[in-house]
Amino acid sequence: MKKLLLLTLILISSYTVSAQQNKQKQLLRHVVMFGWKPGTDAAAIDKVVTAFGDLEHKIKLIKAYEWGINNSPENLNNGLTHCFTLTFKSEADRDAYLIHPDHKAFVAVLSPAPDKVTVVDYWTNN
Repeated sequence: MKKLLLLTLILISSYTVSAQQNKQKQLLRHVVMFGWKPGTDAAAIDKVVTAFGDLEHKIKLIKAYEWGINNSPENLNNGLTHCFTLTFKSEADRDAYLIHPDHKAFVAVLSPAPDKVTVVDYWTNN
């Protein structure tokens, strides 16, 4: 009986440690996609792209940043052309980023350029 209890405790402990290690490996992705009104000036779009990229250097909570322009042949992008991905270690870091003065200044740069905006946040699954 003692061996069974000991084995059960070891298994529970092992599972708990494993679950904690998996959670530590997960990252929070913040994905932002923009679509532009037809005829939007390329300089206005470049201004937004540059300002978004500058956030990585201004807000230390951002662990990684990347962006790109849609090139899917499926034509399912619903007018969204530019995709930006920010990586955070926690929801608290993401939430602090959202209210950070430099993020708020970036949002002000957007007005009135994007026609469409979509934001999706998710935890990575390893």
